[in-house]
Amino acid sequence: MLGMGYKVAHTCYTVECLADAEVIADTPAYNDYQLLDKLYPGSKFIYLQRDLELWVPSIKQLLQRMHTNVTRGDGGFNPHIKRCFSETFAPFTLENINNDDFLEQCYNKHQQHIEHYFQGREDDLLTIDVSHSDSYQRLAKFVQAANVEGEFKRINIGGKVRAWKDITNSLKVQSTKNGRIDKTIYPK
Repeated sequence: MLGMGYKVAHTCYTVECLADAEVIADTPAYNDYQLLDKLYPGSKFIYLQRDLELWVPSIKQLLQRMHTNVTRGDGGFNPHIKRCFSETFAPFTLENINNDDFLEQCYNKHQQHIEHYFQGREDDLLTIDVSHSDSYQRLAKFVQAANVEGEFKRINIGGKVRAWKDITNSLKVQSTKNGRIDKTIYPK
């Protein structure tokens, strides 16, 4: 999306980030899409699908690393991350996040909620698997990007999600204000 000329926040934890970004990925968008849809009428949403055989071990590894910081009461992650993961993977317990069947249920439930929410609004939702060869062109068409050729680059495979930090682009929107978040990011 940066390459297509959009101002992008990988995550968004401040009012300023929410106001400045044209595209928000990850937290809180995956969990708060319904609220964001109401706050920003006419917005478009992109749902990234993945084969369950690939997604389950990947999300399990991520959730295992995150568990302590999501569940601890004396800090850890910011409250937006804690709330989003705790709601999407409820109940967020070690037993559950180590259970492939539970994770598959979370994936299917999330996908079904999105499909139901956007039923009859197919022009507002694009569902793609970025590993498919036509997904980049489908995305470009969905956001009406002009003359965009290419494909998605494979990054963050088998490791921590760090690629965003290494990207230098004037269209990147900071998720925080010098590492600080706003307690409430949504207008009342």
